[in-house]
Amino acid sequence: MAKEQKGVYTGIIEKDENGNFFCGPYLLDYQQASKNFKLGDKVNIKSVIENPSDKSYNQYPKKSSNFFLANDKK
Repeated sequence: MAKEQKGVYTGIIEKDENGNFFCGPYLLDYQQASKNFKLGDKVNIKSVIENPSDKSYNQYPKKSSNFFLANDKK
């Protein structure tokens, strides 16, 4: 069984009231999201890990730092 799923989730980057970047139920790596993306970007999440932060774990039990812009090919 593969540890990483290909294309775990596709959605829009949003920011919550605490300043966390997220996409659907997944917390996004703050440094990566703020540096390389903008709010409203559609991204594909490649893989997720257990969220190591006690601060945001209850809201986002899973976190990703492996995500990229989705290409909308029709």
